[in-house]
Amino acid sequence: MLDTSFQSYRGSLKLLKITRFLPTVLLVVDIIGLGICLEVAFWLRLGQLIQGFDPLICGFMLLTIAGLYLADTYHPDNQIAGLRAPPRILLSNFIVAGITSSIIYISESWEHQPLLGREILLVTLSIFTIWAVILRLWAVQWLRSRTEESRWLILGAGDRTIKFAQMFLTHNPLSRLVILAEPGQDTTELARTASQVNCSGYLNDLSTWSQQPWSGVVVATQIDFSDIQIQQLMELRLEGIPVYKLPDICEALWYKIPSSLLEDQWLAFSTGFNLVSCGMSLKLKRSIDVMVTGLLLLLLFPLMLLVSLLIKLDSLGPIFYSQVRTGLYGKPFRVYKFRSMYQDAEKRGAQWASQRDPRITRVGYWLRVLRIDELPQIWNVLQGEMSLIGPRPERPEFDIKLKQAIPYYELRYLVKPGITGWAQVLYPYGASVEDAYEKLAYDLYYIKNYSFLLDIAIAFKTVRVILLGKGR
Repeated sequence: MLDTSFQSYRGSLKLLKITRFLPTVLLVVDIIGLGICLEVAFWLRLGQLIQGFDPLICGFMLLTIAGLYLADTYHPDNQIAGLRAPPRILLSNFIVAGITSSIIYISESWEHQPLLGREILLVTLSIFTIWAVILRLWAVQWLRSRTEESRWLILGAGDRTIKFAQMFLTHNPLSRLVILAEPGQDTTELARTASQVNCSGYLNDLSTWSQQPWSGVVVATQIDFSDIQIQQLMELRLEGIPVYKLPDICEALWYKIPSSLLEDQWLAFSTGFNLVSCGMSLKLKRSIDVMVTGLLLLLLFPLMLLVSLLIKLDSLGPIFYSQVRTGLYGKPFRVYKFRSMYQDAEKRGAQWASQRDPRITRVGYWLRVLRIDELPQIWNVLQGEMSLIGPRPERPEFDIKLKQAIPYYELRYLVKPGITGWAQVLYPYGASVEDAYEKLAYDLYYIKNYSFLLDIAIAFKTVRVILLGKGR
């Protein structure tokens, strides 16, 4: 019986780790599969395998993998515009075939490089498309079959537990939660949360419940554990079962830190927030901002001239539009954008923007979809008022309301606001207090976990957001 229990523990932990790193696993398997497909195509076409290193082959592989990444196929359970991963793979590989064929035609190297022959290209992409589609279908089926095995032990039954249970079951509707309440805590409302929530236990029974297999343990409230209970939690960790506090589990599983689950004590002792305190990180980030924005200004200047002309032809009014926004440490500054609304659109006062806002012009709609309206903010970055990457700056009129409605809202202004950010690439379009709350959760994750590599990841995800027309 003990051996079976330990195997269940290890199985739950292994499931959690594999699920967490599934995108990386898919990427590695795709690279291997693409290499195999290229070898097969060469053998079918030329009767031989690839000989030595060829930069053209590497470029073709990078283009194919980049296309799958931008189509978000490494999260196979996601949908974009109603499309699941298989049709997005077909669309991505079709575009890759078109781009590569165009390069072949322009370079006139069709007969000089066997790789660039249409037969090899089409055979490779055809075989690899089948490979990638089958792999995603298997991954989704595997995830769904294993989700039912996810069982979490929650300690404490306060208001934060209710919020966490609702959030957790939204992300994992087939999982099960067992909640151990403290003596005297009312679990009536928790029991109504969902059928997957079991509130039949108490903390005094922790020794019994700890003998069961769990995917993880979450400490949901401030609990004065006894020495015996602390020993039991320590044994769970040593057996490989992760033990989290509420903000930590959200950070680990969903890459966000909901402010409603925060407490002063957690903020005082948690690790991270290096961007706030580390002068070297700030100097590096500022240096990169200046170099990249300078390069972007040179490369995009022709596009900005064209956009200026289109705005003037489309509607009356100035080319640029400026607003006062809240910056670092709450200091106001003026942000610049290409005008995407009709003149005097806010004569009735500040309003939340919406996806089909009638105040937006025809040209302005496409400027917003492609995020071109944000390009003049390059000037704000060069002036040091903004960064390329950071929380989006909000208007002071809305800040007043959001500070009252959302706990720890002002933490987002511990860093410079950015043109794009973690919230913009992970959270869909929205304009309300509820959306501001969700975006703050992602902003807090960014501030706490800042790194140069995280900025690079956001930059790549921003490209994908622009191409797919999602996010804000």
